[in-house]
Amino acid sequence: MPSFDIVSQVNAQEVKNAVEQASKEIQNRFDFKGSDARIEQAEMALTVFADDEYKLGQVIDVLRQRMAKRSIDVRCLELGAVEKAAGDKAKRLVTVKVGIAQEKAKQIQKTIKDAKLKVQASIQGDLVRVSGGKKDELQAAIQLVRTSVADLPLQFINFRD
Repeated sequence: MPSFDIVSQVNAQEVKNAVEQASKEIQNRFDFKGSDARIEQAEMALTVFADDEYKLGQVIDVLRQRMAKRSIDVRCLELGAVEKAAGDKAKRLVTVKVGIAQEKAKQIQKTIKDAKLKVQASIQGDLVRVSGGKKDELQAAIQLVRTSVADLPLQFINFRD
């Protein structure tokens, strides 16, 4: 029975490379000279530091640009609240989302079911497996999910006949 998986993955090495490139650019930029602007990475959690909220936004913009150049979809970045750090400094937690959340997986499953395609969608951990009798139906399901889910970067993998 033909099937495929819907996942949301991010290459951890590319994230690390993007953070390193962004840090280098921040160190070399004139408007950040003498400021405490930096990005710290712990697995898929990034902490962005800057002197104030304006510079914090600029550091995040540099990070987004570097991630886009490394072919990482910036929709996977989830920005936390701006916090006050030591003195008048600001920091912000940026989480790189990996996997499909349970409520989002249920929404994808419901969308496929409501379209009345001859496929079945099942949630398996942080992925959604779609199986059906014909490849054409599966391809129609892929197009449906691509158009209906815009806030999460999705990949369609393990297409089997």
